[in-house]
Amino acid sequence: MLAGKRVLLIIGGGIAAYKALDLIRRLRERGAAVTPVMTRAAGEFVTPLSVSALAGEAVHTDLFDLTAEAEMGHIQLSRVADLIVVAPATADLMAKMAQGRADDLASTLLLATDTRVLLAPAMNVRMWQHPATQRNLAQLRADGGLFVGPNDGEMACGEFGPGRMAEPLEIVAAVEAALATGPLAGRHVLVTSGPTHEPIDPVRYIANRSSGAQGTALAAALRDLGANVTFVTGPASVPPPAGVRVVKVETAREMLAAVEAALPADAAVFAAAVADWRVENAAGQKMKKDGSGQAPALEFAENPDILATISRMGQGRPQLVVGFAAETETVTAHATAKRARKGCDWIVANDVSPATGIMGGAENAVTLITGAGAEDWPRMAKDEVARRLAARIAAAL
Repeated sequence: MLAGKRVLLIIGGGIAAYKALDLIRRLRERGAAVTPVMTRAAGEFVTPLSVSALAGEAVHTDLFDLTAEAEMGHIQLSRVADLIVVAPATADLMAKMAQGRADDLASTLLLATDTRVLLAPAMNVRMWQHPATQRNLAQLRADGGLFVGPNDGEMACGEFGPGRMAEPLEIVAAVEAALATGPLAGRHVLVTSGPTHEPIDPVRYIANRSSGAQGTALAAALRDLGANVTFVTGPASVPPPAGVRVVKVETAREMLAAVEAALPADAAVFAAAVADWRVENAAGQKMKKDGSGQAPALEFAENPDILATISRMGQGRPQLVVGFAAETETVTAHATAKRARKGCDWIVANDVSPATGIMGGAENAVTLITGAGAEDWPRMAKDEVARRLAARIAAAL
């Protein structure tokens, strides 16, 4: 997929710089040419010799290298690339980019280019969660920056949490997605997936059996057609796909907020199994049995209707809004009524009664309901359902 592509790889100064060596190897395995740039701090973690040997090209480090300027000016260096990848993207590099600073070769290249930039952040969890970093993150996203990671995990400093750089193969998948030239290239598609968890108390919650497999497969299929995918997921048992922007949520209200924050989008596909109700009087402490034999009285409130909210939003509404309907009886009739009630363009309906094994399983059998009527699809793997639906979305857009 990357044959003939050129990646300008900027290696920042963090312990995760060692992963850049494997990243170079993986990119070149797939046919990409890699031009490496290292910050001064990056040289404290990996050597230019190692980077150059793997890339098969000289490493660029100095803004005032007269020899390099004679061969190729630093501005031209950034403009001949198909994609710029910053890995690791340290807190300092992100701050420089957000502020438009250009005080070394890496930051100058990033400021002097109109090539898309993919960042793989890596830093201490407290640095990642700091308001300044989050402000910079929001600014870089608004400026069109693409992101992969960071992941949750153990840090070199011994702490655990978000801030661990994405693994090399995850970054490769994000590079492939960014350089995809399929029918959805340049399109932003929002996908929701997985269940939601509605708390009863700090240790108990109401949920459903959704694994998130169908939403995950759909996000991957849309990515493979070139879409820029925002993937809003509840606590699913299936990991999110690489190469998409992942937003993790727990509750229905959190999911709605994440969806609204991700707009505008060309299409929105609501594959999540969102809880219709939440516990209004959720306890702040774990509920205890009191020996009376009486169960606690739970008061329920209706959750926001995410599909209807987006379908009826008016200005800023995605061009195509697709809902999912998980039913256990009279599937087509219920789903057709749901499409009219919610105001969405399409409904993907399926029978999730226990005998089908669909909810949480590897296969699906769906009926696609549009303004033209109902179209039954045969039972097939969820990956194939995703590819067919993604192709239909691409054609519609």
